[in-house]
Amino acid sequence: MKSVKISLNSIDKVKAFVNEVTKFDSDFDLVSGRYVIDAKSIMGIFSLDLSKPIDLNIHNDAQADTIVNALKPFIVE
Repeated sequence: MKSVKISLNSIDKVKAFVNEVTKFDSDFDLVSGRYVIDAKSIMGIFSLDLSKPIDLNIHNDAQADTIVNALKPFIVE
């Protein structure tokens, strides 16, 4: 599993992010505090506090680098 921090601070970013992660046949979790939601669920994402960065867990070690490259616009350091 690979974990990165992402920022989804606008509605357009959330839509673009969900479109990007649904292209991959992998499981993705977004973790904000004690809440863990499916990153492919747009309604789930809107239930989180999007004012600060969120942890994204990628459950696909084989494609992790490809996925991280595709999600570069959302990743924060």
